Amino acid sequence: MLSRIHYAKPSITEREVSYATDAARNGWAENCYGYINKFQDLLKNYLGVPHVIATSSCTGALHMALAALDVGPGDEVIVPDITWMASAAPITYLGATPVFVDVLADTWCIDPAAIAKAITKKTKAIIVVHLYGNLCEMDEIMALGHQHGIPVLEDAAEALGSSYKGKKAGSIGDMATFSFHGTKTVTTGEGGALIVRSDAIYNKLLVLESHGRDPKVPKQFWCEKIGFKYKMSNIEAAIGTAQMERIDELVARKRDIFKEYARQLGPINGLHFNPERLGTYNSYWMSTIVFDPSIPFVRDELLAEFKKNNIDARVFFYPVSMMPPFKERRENKVSYSIYERGINLPSYHDLTQDEITRVCQVIKGYLQKTTGTK
Repeated sequence: MLSRIHYAKPSITEREVSYATDAARNGWAENCYGYINKFQDLLKNYLGVPHVIATSSCTGALHMALAALDVGPGDEVIVPDITWMASAAPITYLGATPVFVDVLADTWCIDPAAIAKAITKKTKAIIVVHLYGNLCEMDEIMALGHQHGIPVLEDAAEALGSSYKGKKAGSIGDMATFSFHGTKTVTTGEGGALIVRSDAIYNKLLVLESHGRDPKVPKQFWCEKIGFKYKMSNIEAAIGTAQMERIDELVARKRDIFKEYARQLGPINGLHFNPERLGTYNSYWMSTIVFDPSIPFVRDELLAEFKKNNIDARVFFYPVSMMPPFKERRENKVSYSIYERGINLPSYHDLTQDEITRVCQVIKGYLQKTTGTK
């Protein structure tokens, strides 16, 4: 039987095991924040940002970021329709309304023109998502935010290592969030981070992230307000510290995997890959292909072919507005046309040349069967 090819798994070495073991043995009492501080400093230095708060998830980081902006009932937050639910759900936690707008056909990221049309007096924030490592048009989006006095939050969960015009993804917006889930380029198992540029917002978050306890108030267990508990554990941060020390290697491997897919599948007409526009550097968290509408492609049929060959693959994200909690927005024409034509390919670091070729052979075989393409 053919060996299993997973769509994602982390790259874990003896360094991660050693740090996690050290945290488990020694990271208690006065040492309980040791690796958390190291991890935050490594991420802060890598991104070139003033403040980092390590969290238990990217979702929690987004929740706190919106809370720090006083988002609440009656407010609207603009968000792309093509993303994972976690980009939109925290908006609803605070009683606000997500306003789903369309994405661009080439980058699959939020359309700045759609943002401009969606801004109202109720708009409290704009969330942009660097999908699969692809980069949003940040110059246009930041200009819109500044013009209207609306903060821009980068959901960079999938884009650690990507950069836009020399600036790292997550270092451009007023705030940003990252995910360190086990599928991500850098992992802590579960986990996330909140990036903050404003000193005032950061000080506000130091209270919010500790159940409302103000670090300037000496009274123990005294809460000034209702806050949150989204802290990353020291053991998770130990793994993340080792991963961040290897980040250039991890990103380079993701890029090599994408380049090999592009080399083998690039000659086939009608396949669209993660873009790397002029001035951008794509970390290619998830190598993705979108089939042109001219190709007779049925996603579930290709997934079935992968399954026969013991290969995992991921579907392209559905439009969030299509899901039961929300109202459909079929005016988002790109979002509602692209999701059925896209698929994420196996992209984990230890993927071998032969395994990539196996994946490509399944795709080529499927296309030959459906279109006669060789």
